Amino acid sequence: MSFKLGIRREDKNKWEKRVPITPEHVKELKEKHNIDTLIQPSQIRAFTDKEYQQVGATVVEDVSSSNAVFAIKEIPNNFFSQGKTYLFFSHTIKGQKKNMPMLKKMIELGCTLIDYEKIIDNQGRRLVFFGRYAGIVGMIDILWAFGQRVKWRGIDTSLSQIKQTINYKNLDEAKEHIESIGNKIREKGIPDFLTPIVVGFVGYGNVSKGAQEILDLLPVDEIRPKQLEAIHENFSDKIIYKVVFKEEDLVEPIHTEKSFNLQDYYNNPHLYHSVFQQYIHRLSILMNCIYWSEKYPRLITKYFLEKNYTRQMKLQVVGDISVDINGAIEFTEKTTTPGNPVFVYNPIRRDIVDGYNGSGVVVMAIDNLPCELPFESSKAFSDSLIRFIPPIVKADYSTDFKNLALPSEIKKAVILYKGKLTPEYEYINSFL
Repeated sequence: MSFKLGIRREDKNKWEKRVPITPEHVKELKEKHNIDTLIQPSQIRAFTDKEYQQVGATVVEDVSSSNAVFAIKEIPNNFFSQGKTYLFFSHTIKGQKKNMPMLKKMIELGCTLIDYEKIIDNQGRRLVFFGRYAGIVGMIDILWAFGQRVKWRGIDTSLSQIKQTINYKNLDEAKEHIESIGNKIREKGIPDFLTPIVVGFVGYGNVSKGAQEILDLLPVDEIRPKQLEAIHENFSDKIIYKVVFKEEDLVEPIHTEKSFNLQDYYNNPHLYHSVFQQYIHRLSILMNCIYWSEKYPRLITKYFLEKNYTRQMKLQVVGDISVDINGAIEFTEKTTTPGNPVFVYNPIRRDIVDGYNGSGVVVMAIDNLPCELPFESSKAFSDSLIRFIPPIVKADYSTDFKNLALPSEIKKAVILYKGKLTPEYEYINSFL
């Protein structure tokens, strides 16, 4: 019996060149698992139509005859076919309003939805992800934004020579250039008005690690949150200071007789309140790398920024890699794109202006950062996905959900099955 998988072309914007499955793995799936590939044609994809054809894929507009269709970003309503199985980042698990019409359409058509974001192991760690590359690209772009921001303020620094990721040929070129900037900082130091430069990372997962991987190409010294005050009294102008915030640094129990407990915080976030504000005035750059939902306290509120903002405020740029609109960073008012990557939020007027000029704080909120490194990020993603593809494509989707034979990691990621929300995701009904 032959099986087929489909690959949808990405069309979110002109920078979205990623693929979920590389030609190398298309070839492997054919030779080892007798799985043929149908792929939609694309003029912008990181890997060309010809590269897929050379490994045996069929380039065709209609991929609906596939056993399962793989994509990356959200899929338009007119693409879905009756009863088909789709894998992509649906951005529906928080009840995201903009994607509820898409989910409704899939329900109407009796589709099955498997969301990469929910493919996790027994410890809750994601197994199929772009997170590291979101962090890598996000950090490069934020260093660029910081350099341009302080240059606008009349402060020239070596960091202003860093380019946005899309303007580098590849990751190796970007890293080499940033390392050279690091050497200049070691030689010439950082202008007095900026010192000490402190970069704060909220979170310590794949996204944060990717971002730190880039920052660590510069002369970096890691400090603890409790050292932030002291470092401003005794610092080097030839070092950038890095601080990683964990949950216990962000919140404390409302009832002071209690001590912080991580699992209790996850289970009862309403019993905790934010204490992160005490650190904000000491940060030059903030990288938001955490999962957030409305049940958790925000990192920075509009009210806090309004009451504490001055033109001399140390915090220059926020890299909101998590991109929750009006979420952990409440003044993330919109998503941005690689072509228009940042805006300035004015906390007094509570409005935004595109670019890095003007009074306020610069925010980067690109929601598909890895697309700026499409080759590297696609290869890493396909490497993490490949082991799951044969059982997904060969599964019998005619059976009841309880009898559906999928690896446990994949079955936990089935949000819709034949048009019905699976037990773990029935809560989404309240958003529909």
